[in-house]
Amino acid sequence: MTQGKVRVLVAKPGLDSHDRGAKVIARAYRDAGMEVVYTGLHQSPEEIVEAAVQEDVDVVALSILSGAHLALVAKVVGLLRGRQVDDVLLLVGGIIPDEDVEPLKAAGAAGAFGPGSNLDEIVAFTLANIRRRGA
Repeated sequence: MTQGKVRVLVAKPGLDSHDRGAKVIARAYRDAGMEVVYTGLHQSPEEIVEAAVQEDVDVVALSILSGAHLALVAKVVGLLRGRQVDDVLLLVGGIIPDEDVEPLKAAGAAGAFGPGSNLDEIVAFTLANIRRRGA
């Protein structure tokens, strides 16, 4: 991760087949001038982390509607740490019950955004919290 455009990986882990939210946030990031890589549906945590490493991203934004957000975030965080990737901002969006926000943050997600979240606020949060090498 170098100075320059922010690189965001938008990923859909698990068996969830609804990707409208992922595409909406990907477009919001792109419209804000960021480079976006969208992994597509049904990605395993291993595939997501491999893509994050290969694409040298600043942000991994997970879109999860399946209800498995706690397990999936923990797995992705563990795999990122296992690859010594500690400077990537991890965000999660989707159907996130209020009581799961703090456990997600404790697991390593910087932010959690549910339905109806303001796209400008998500973009601003992302820009305010990225950790850039050389910055």
